[in-house]
Amino acid sequence: MIHGRVNPNQTLEHLGITGAAVAHYNYVEAALVEAAVTRGEGRLGRGGAFLCSTGQFTGRSPKDKFVVRTATTEDTIWWDNNAAMTPDAYARLKADMLAHVHGREVFVQDLYAGADPIHRLDVRVVTELAWHSLFIRHLLRRPAREELDGFTPEWTVINLPSFKADPARHGTRTETAIVLNFDEKTVLIANTAYAGENKKAVFTVLNYLLPEKGVMAMHCSANHAIGNPVDAAVFFGLSGTGKTTLSASPDRTLIGDDEHGWSDRGIFNFEGGCYAKTIDLSPEAEPEIYATTHRFGTVVENMVYDPETLELDFSNRSLTENTRCAYPLEAISNASATGLGGHPRHVVMLTCDAFGVLPPIARLSPAQAMYHFLSGFTSKAAGTERGVTEPTPTFSTCFGAPFMPRRPEVYGKLLQQKIARHGASCWLVNTGWTGGAYGTGRRMPIKATRALLAAALDGSLANASFRKDPNFGFEVPVEVPGVDAALLDPRRTWADPAAYDAQAAKLVAMFQKNFAQYVPFIDADVKAAAIG
Repeated sequence: MIHGRVNPNQTLEHLGITGAAVAHYNYVEAALVEAAVTRGEGRLGRGGAFLCSTGQFTGRSPKDKFVVRTATTEDTIWWDNNAAMTPDAYARLKADMLAHVHGREVFVQDLYAGADPIHRLDVRVVTELAWHSLFIRHLLRRPAREELDGFTPEWTVINLPSFKADPARHGTRTETAIVLNFDEKTVLIANTAYAGENKKAVFTVLNYLLPEKGVMAMHCSANHAIGNPVDAAVFFGLSGTGKTTLSASPDRTLIGDDEHGWSDRGIFNFEGGCYAKTIDLSPEAEPEIYATTHRFGTVVENMVYDPETLELDFSNRSLTENTRCAYPLEAISNASATGLGGHPRHVVMLTCDAFGVLPPIARLSPAQAMYHFLSGFTSKAAGTERGVTEPTPTFSTCFGAPFMPRRPEVYGKLLQQKIARHGASCWLVNTGWTGGAYGTGRRMPIKATRALLAAALDGSLANASFRKDPNFGFEVPVEVPGVDAALLDPRRTWADPAAYDAQAAKLVAMFQKNFAQYVPFIDADVKAAAIG
């Protein structure tokens, strides 16, 4: 049985799904919220937000992600970073998952990724949870209703949280699996209700396809000057570095908060929505994101709430630190209507340095930008994980290693070429600690970070006097209006300069050890830019 608007020539039979009890096609938000509540998948919250729990999995499962190893992918996938699955094991997994659908309801969304029509990827997402269908309808881009009659997907995602893989039969590590088959253009997701797997699977596909077209796929946020899309900036950064907060500036237009492409025409958002962290979210610091948690149709994941008043507890971490909400971009007043921008004038790389070594901002050469892009450094603070007793470095290449199917140098060289071709200024911004490491120093003042970033984006910082950092070789401004000059020299903020020197030497050694893996694959200018 088919419910909803669908091209009758493109039903699920082309996937081998023939036994579904009901297939709900292209339901709009209100219908999906109604279905999710009726099916007991969650509760209707204040303002009509949908409150749900993802159960056992409150984050992604990167160790359970696989790529099917075929002649097509043998020489193009970075196998050190991507677990392989044999075609036979994949065939068994797919057959068993399709058999699992028999007699069940499924929800189907025909969507696309990529605001630039030249690089658009049409995707059909089949889920057994109504709220997953609502989530992906927010996060990907929605075709006009008249387009649906002729919609033909290039890729298909099938997500069945109630299906458990059999490691012996399916070649998986556990009962959970996220499997990408680049020959069949299909993604299978099993035994996890964490909705982020849906969007990151599509992102991984784009990270594989777009470099062949000369398009840089980026795990970054982006914005542009109000009324001037040509004056664009991108912000790379891992979780906790301020990527969403710093790009959502009220005096600039938000292009997107997480995934973008950089083509010969400029930058473009892959997505149609945002997936924002809600832990400690406040109406004072981030009023618009906060407001979405009380907006009709917003998906609120894993937040604790009062069962009687439905009041959300934004500081409660009892389910997970990774509490989130998903909403369409139009929920943000200064969001771009097109999802497009010009070639970035500024490339910002965000890091949270819990060692207290890096300056609050530094100017990078194109070669240094590639070095820090390949390094992808941030750090976990002591106490954030069991057994972590001191700042722990995290190097995630390209600021998104779990989503990189190709070798890092592919993305690094693309970025370096585009920076050089379009003359982008490159900046490293530390939102971490100053005056000492975590536990001794203090967090970098957000007011200073915003002032420095504003000066970088409006061009005034380029006219400042700079000094060469003795540890990393990049340029650091000596004086910036409105910012304490001592803050610009991290060594001066430490009570014991010798302790700073020792900490800096320790961090430099960590960078050097991590970067050694890339040295055989990079050009001479990047080798020269490498520290040490």
